[in-house]
Amino acid sequence: MATVLTHFVASGALTCLAPEDISRRRLILVLGVMAIMPDLDVIGFWYGISYADSFGHRGFSHSILFALAMGITVPFVAFRNIRRFTQTWWLLAALVFLATISHGILDAFTNGGLGVGFLIPFDDTRYFAPWRPIAVSPLSVAAFFNGSGLHILVNEAFWVGLPVGAFVAASFFIRMWLRRRRSE
Repeated sequence: MATVLTHFVASGALTCLAPEDISRRRLILVLGVMAIMPDLDVIGFWYGISYADSFGHRGFSHSILFALAMGITVPFVAFRNIRRFTQTWWLLAALVFLATISHGILDAFTNGGLGVGFLIPFDDTRYFAPWRPIAVSPLSVAAFFNGSGLHILVNEAFWVGLPVGAFVAASFFIRMWLRRRRSE
């Protein structure tokens, strides 16, 4: 898995796609939590759920169906002031979906684990991206700080941070250009 920090930062970049009247602080928090939420499946280890199980690590909580469910559910709770089923509401639902599914996508690009169950519950197959440059982070916080934590953060800064930064910068410049065109 990628680190919690990387999942949070990558999903926060999606706020560039939100309407300007949406609170950025709230949206960053909601998208960040949704990007981290799939890893709550590690709690299953305490209850004897094996890694390879459909509800194990990188299983159902990393699936497209789970991300869709969160995309539809979360705007009802986190953005109650937005009129339901309006264009803005659907855009927020799409951003929540993208933040949630981004977790599995990033995990599919890591060099460890059993793959990601994108299609669970319809298919239990675990998938990896064909190219896996992101160093996998250990599940244990102690192992992260006692071992390769710095190497993992540098690796993620390169493979995730640089593209996310480019996306944010491009979004900023495109919005500026669009504002100028509207004001002309």
